[in-house]
Amino acid sequence: MLPEIWKHDSPYFRPEGDTRGEAVLPIGMPMRQQYDFSSSRKNPYAAKLKKPVTIRLDEESISYFKSMSEETGIPYQSLINLYLKECAASGKRLNLSWK
Repeated sequence: MLPEIWKHDSPYFRPEGDTRGEAVLPIGMPMRQQYDFSSSRKNPYAAKLKKPVTIRLDEESISYFKSMSEETGIPYQSLINLYLKECAASGKRLNLSWK
Protein backbone atom coordinates (compact mmCIF):
# COMPACT_ATOMS: atom_id res chain seq x y z
CA MET A 1 0.00 0.00 0.00
CA LEU A 2 1.35 3.42 -0.97
CA PRO A 3 1.82 6.20 1.58
CA GLU A 4 -0.68 9.05 1.27
CA ILE A 5 1.76 11.40 -0.50
CA TRP A 6 2.29 8.88 -3.32
CA LYS A 7 -1.38 8.35 -4.12
CA HIS A 8 -2.60 10.02 -7.32
CA ASP A 9 -5.60 11.58 -5.61
CA SER A 10 -3.50 13.03 -2.77
CA PRO A 11 -3.25 16.84 -2.68
CA TYR A 12 0.51 16.41 -2.17
CA PHE A 13 0.99 14.54 -5.42
CA ARG A 14 0.37 17.46 -7.78
CA PRO A 15 0.25 21.23 -7.48
CA GLU A 16 -3.11 22.89 -6.97
CA GLY A 17 -5.05 23.00 -10.22
CA ASP A 18 -2.82 20.49 -12.03
CA THR A 19 -4.99 17.72 -13.43
CA ARG A 20 -2.24 15.76 -15.21
CA GLY A 21 -1.45 13.71 -12.12
CA GLU A 22 2.33 13.99 -12.50
CA ALA A 23 4.63 14.47 -9.55
CA VAL A 24 6.51 17.76 -9.58
CA LEU A 25 9.38 16.68 -7.33
CA PRO A 26 10.87 13.17 -7.07
CA ILE A 27 9.36 12.67 -3.63
CA GLY A 28 5.90 13.48 -4.99
CA MET A 29 5.45 16.85 -3.30
CA PRO A 30 5.12 20.08 -5.26
CA MET A 31 7.39 23.07 -4.65
CA ARG A 32 5.48 25.67 -2.70
CA GLN A 33 4.55 28.73 -4.74
CA GLN A 34 5.64 31.16 -2.01
CA TYR A 35 9.30 30.11 -2.25
CA ASP A 36 11.10 32.90 -4.10
CA PHE A 37 14.81 32.48 -4.74
CA SER A 38 15.13 35.44 -7.14
CA SER A 39 16.86 37.61 -4.52
CA SER A 40 19.06 34.84 -3.12
CA ARG A 41 22.83 35.19 -3.03
CA LYS A 42 25.74 32.81 -3.14
CA ASN A 43 27.13 31.39 0.08
CA PRO A 44 29.60 34.04 1.37
CA TYR A 45 31.54 31.33 3.20
CA ALA A 46 32.05 29.11 0.15
CA ALA A 47 35.51 30.56 -0.46
CA LYS A 48 36.48 29.74 3.13
CA LEU A 49 35.75 26.03 2.87
CA LYS A 50 38.49 23.65 3.90
CA LYS A 51 40.59 21.83 1.36
CA PRO A 52 41.43 18.17 1.99
CA VAL A 53 45.15 17.42 2.02
CA THR A 54 47.29 14.42 2.77
CA ILE A 55 49.89 14.98 5.47
CA ARG A 56 52.20 12.60 7.28
CA LEU A 57 52.39 13.11 11.04
CA ASP A 58 54.30 11.13 13.63
CA GLU A 59 52.38 8.98 16.10
CA GLU A 60 53.32 11.22 19.06
CA SER A 61 51.72 14.28 17.46
CA ILE A 62 48.57 12.39 16.55
CA SER A 63 48.31 10.91 20.05
CA TYR A 64 48.77 14.38 21.58
CA PHE A 65 45.95 15.91 19.54
CA LYS A 66 43.70 12.87 20.05
CA SER A 67 44.11 13.15 23.83
CA MET A 68 43.33 16.88 23.61
CA SER A 69 40.31 15.92 21.54
CA GLU A 70 39.01 13.66 24.28
CA GLU A 71 39.46 16.42 26.88
CA THR A 72 37.81 19.17 24.84
CA GLY A 73 35.27 17.25 22.77
CA ILE A 74 36.62 18.86 19.59
CA PRO A 75 37.66 16.47 16.77
CA TYR A 76 41.44 16.09 16.63
CA GLN A 77 41.68 17.17 13.00
CA SER A 78 39.87 20.38 13.91
CA LEU A 79 42.33 20.93 16.77
CA ILE A 80 45.29 20.47 14.44
CA ASN A 81 43.71 22.94 12.01
CA LEU A 82 43.08 25.47 14.81
CA TYR A 83 46.68 25.18 16.01
CA LEU A 84 48.11 25.63 12.52
CA LYS A 85 45.76 28.54 11.90
CA GLU A 86 46.91 30.21 15.13
CA CYS A 87 50.56 29.70 14.16
CA ALA A 88 49.96 31.25 10.75
CA ALA A 89 47.99 34.20 12.18
CA SER A 90 50.65 35.02 14.75
CA GLY A 91 53.52 34.54 12.29
CA LYS A 92 55.09 31.91 14.51
CA ARG A 93 58.38 30.60 13.12
CA LEU A 94 59.90 27.23 13.76
CA ASN A 95 63.27 27.49 15.51
CA LEU A 96 65.45 24.83 13.89
CA SER A 97 69.14 24.40 14.49
CA TRP A 98 71.05 21.62 12.79
CA LYS A 99 74.09 20.30 14.63
